[in-house]
Amino acid sequence: MTSKLQFGLLGQTAQQLTAILEGLGQPAYRARQLFDALYRQRLTELDHISTLPKSLRSELIAKGYHAGLPSVSQRFLAADDTVRYLVGFGDGTSVECVWMPGGDGGEDDDSAEDRSAEAPSRRGTICLSSQAGCAVNCKFCMTALLGLQRNLTPGEIVGQVLLLLNDNKIEIGRDRINLVFMGQGEPFLNYENFMAAIRLLVEGAGIAESRMTVSTAGIVPRIADFGREPVRPRLAISLNAANGELRERIMPITRKWNLSALMEAARSFPLRPRERLTFEYVLLSGVNDSAENARELVVLLRGLRAKVNLIALNPGPEIPFERPTPEAVERFQQTLIAAGIPAYLRRPRGLDIFAACGQLKRTTELVQPKP
Repeated sequence: MTSKLQFGLLGQTAQQLTAILEGLGQPAYRARQLFDALYRQRLTELDHISTLPKSLRSELIAKGYHAGLPSVSQRFLAADDTVRYLVGFGDGTSVECVWMPGGDGGEDDDSAEDRSAEAPSRRGTICLSSQAGCAVNCKFCMTALLGLQRNLTPGEIVGQVLLLLNDNKIEIGRDRINLVFMGQGEPFLNYENFMAAIRLLVEGAGIAESRMTVSTAGIVPRIADFGREPVRPRLAISLNAANGELRERIMPITRKWNLSALMEAARSFPLRPRERLTFEYVLLSGVNDSAENARELVVLLRGLRAKVNLIALNPGPEIPFERPTPEAVERFQQTLIAAGIPAYLRRPRGLDIFAACGQLKRTTELVQPKP
C-alpha cells in the first residue's frame, strides 16, 4: 500500500497558488486568501484557515496538501537568551537557525527607520540557513566540517523565518526584526531559491528587504546579479584577509574568484542612498589580526562606501585557530577607525550553545567551557 503524496504549500507564490486552486475549480481570490493565511497570518494547519470554505480545506487536505512548515527537533537556550533551533524537513534533512532577542544580534543598523523616535515593542535578529551544510570550506568555520548536503527550497528558507516568528510570538509591523542570512550554507550558491524566498518574505510576510542582510564568501558572478535585483537585502561580504595569499589559505574559494575580482565586484555594486557595503572580518590570533593586516585592509577598502564588522573567532572543536586577545582586537579596530572606516566589534551571541557566528554544525551534545 503506497502512502499519500504530501505537498507543502509554503514556498509557492501567489501565482502558483492561483493555478492550484483554479485546478480545483476555485476563483482566483481564494488563492490570495490562502497566500495571506500562509505568509502573513503564519497559520500552520490548513484546517485553521477560516477564510476558506471548510469544503475547500477538506479537499486540499484530502489531496495531500499541507502548510509545510519545518518542525523543531531541538531547542538550545543560551545564558544570554539566544536560542539555537535544530529544525527538520520532511526528507529527514536538518539545519539550524538562531533567534537573538534584543540588539546587537547581527548587523549594526544605520537606516533611517532605525533612527525613528518611536520605540518598537520588541526587537531581535533571526539568523537563517540557505543550505544544509556548506561547500565553501572556510577553515575557521565549523559548518564547513559538514560539507554540503543539499540546497534548501524557497519554502524551507521561508519556513525557518515563520517558525521562529511564531515560536517567539513576533508581530510584524509592531516588532523590529532583522533577518541575517549567515547560518549554514552560501546563499549565492543557492541563488534562485534564496531570491525566491526573499520575494516571498517581502510580498507575503511583510518584512522589508531593508531589514535583511545576506552574507557571501565572494561568489563574484552572483554579486553582479544581486546588484540588479529590484528587491534585495543589504549585502555583506565575508572578507577575512586583505591580501590574496592569506585569504586563499583560510578561504579556498579565493582560488576560483580571487581577491582582485571580488573587490572589483564590490566597487561596481550599486548602493542605494545611505547604504554601505558590509565587510565581515573574522580575527584569528597570529594569522590576520596584526597591525600590518589592519593597514592592508585600510588600503584595500580605500574609496569604498563601506563598514567593517569585526568578529573575534568563535572557537569550536576541530577549528585550528585561536581567538585573538582583546588588545589585538582593539588595536585592529582603532586602526580602521583612525583611517575613517566605520568598524564595529560584533558581540558573540550563544557561545555556550554553539550558536555564534561560524559555530553552526548541528551540535547536539554541548560541552560546557572549563572554568
